[in-house]
Amino acid sequence: MKSIEVVAGIIKDGEKVFATQRGYGEQKGGWEFPGGKIEPGETPEQALVRELKEELAIDVLVGDFVCTVEHDYPTFHLTMHCYLCTVAGGMSPKLLEHEAACWLAPTEMLSVNWLPADVKVVAALEKR
Repeated sequence: MKSIEVVAGIIKDGEKVFATQRGYGEQKGGWEFPGGKIEPGETPEQALVRELKEELAIDVLVGDFVCTVEHDYPTFHLTMHCYLCTVAGGMSPKLLEHEAACWLAPTEMLSVNWLPADVKVVAALEKR
């Protein structure tokens, strides 16, 4: 089985977190924390800054490490490193690759259909 290593940003604004709905691929329509693949030579933090710039046209400040999730999808194994982030300089995310997005309060975290790996991130956030 193919293995993919990615990084995901848990973008916070106060108590709310930013969720995005995938607009492409096998997981199209599922909700996730935005991010992407780590390129050779990049640290997870560098990859996260690059990916969020590419996907959402924002600059982020990468904060604390939250968790690493391991999940087997039908066609690949995912290793996802998750970090808290804040948007720099009053920028607003623009959806360049996603279908939709929303800011979720802690009581709204289960109101979207999270992808299976991201469900594990939501559980980790609830324990913080």
